[in-house]
Amino acid sequence: MTPLRTILHVDMDAFYVSVELRRRPDLVGKPVVVGGTGNRGVIAAASYEARRFGVFSAMPSSTARRLCPNAVFLPGDHELYASVSRDVHQIFQSVTPYIEPLALDEAFLDVTGSVRLFGDGVAIAGLVRDEVWSALQLRCSVGVAPNKFLAKLASKAAKPIPRPDGVHAGSGVHEVRPGEELAFLHPLPVKALWGVGPATLERLERLGVHTVKDLADLDESVLVGAIGAAHGHHLHRLSWAEDDRPVEVDREAKSIGHEETYATDLFTHEELRRELVRLADGVAGRLRAHGTGARTLQLKVRFAGFHTITRSVTLPSAVATAHAIVQAVEPLLDAVDPTPGVRLLGVSSSNFGAPAEQLTFDDLFAEEHWEAAEQTVDAIRARFGSAAIGPASAVQGSKLRLVRRGAQQWGPDQQPN
Repeated sequence: MTPLRTILHVDMDAFYVSVELRRRPDLVGKPVVVGGTGNRGVIAAASYEARRFGVFSAMPSSTARRLCPNAVFLPGDHELYASVSRDVHQIFQSVTPYIEPLALDEAFLDVTGSVRLFGDGVAIAGLVRDEVWSALQLRCSVGVAPNKFLAKLASKAAKPIPRPDGVHAGSGVHEVRPGEELAFLHPLPVKALWGVGPATLERLERLGVHTVKDLADLDESVLVGAIGAAHGHHLHRLSWAEDDRPVEVDREAKSIGHEETYATDLFTHEELRRELVRLADGVAGRLRAHGTGARTLQLKVRFAGFHTITRSVTLPSAVATAHAIVQAVEPLLDAVDPTPGVRLLGVSSSNFGAPAEQLTFDDLFAEEHWEAAEQTVDAIRARFGSAAIGPASAVQGSKLRLVRRGAQQWGPDQQPN
């Protein structure tokens, strides 16, 4: 039997918007949206005032504008949010070392060993909320439960509630006590379970399953027959509140990559190769900053009609220079027909290991120069700023248009006239 644990799920309230409102207090109480401000952008976060109009994250910016014409649109600032996130995690570390980040704005905390020092889970949740507010002037909602799955659902139950008549304050902290798991879980709609997407939901509804209790009451063999063995067993366990996953401390990144959505489609290999160099430069810089290289490189292409393809290559050994990444990925790009118009291009890396590029004797001298050159670039950027130097293909007018982590995460911004 799994020992009883006390797990918190801390979820910042409208995090990106709330961070922006600290420097724009004049916008407090107004419908504010953060994300890509251009027609091809997507919403990263919406204030609860904007959510009253049906605006949510991951929605196209154009749709959000139609739903809430009076909304104030702000471009995202990933570097700022990452910095504030680090401040939030410092507060988490004051109550427990067992922290599993899920994103910049949420994390699991195992506070089982902290109860004697700080009080029960609800007391610790209140302590975290109070400190986040007093130190950072930000709000968060906290779920308290015996496992991760229930804690995440509980934090959602603690959130503010946007309604047509206004924004109603949430409880801030919601606890699912041991022994009360099913009373909390079973009335919820089945789509609340992890892994129930639109396709699975449609299959379950054909079986008459609408709530988590409906799913729990369904014979497991019927569930497996409808959605497959692995998925069926997984959802059946969740419907009975079974989740023995530990909080994973120091989760390593599984991939490092950049992708960019363009304000206008790209139609030629020449344009795409220029963008490939920019993306490879960004990916290589992050790999070197992590002290690692990557063996597997993936190209992502999304066409004007939203059809998306991915192509990958696995190298004999790990690489960490833009030159090597371009050499590996360019043949994949050359095999793609860009004439329908390319809306998005991305390069990502995985399968990490120490960089040790296997080269022929003829290539060795040249590659040594590339490694030395890119290390020098790192040093120049560290001293003079990221925009001090970059590939010639990134020059646009009098400026370097470099790839920055998160800078284009939510699509292109509206260009000034």
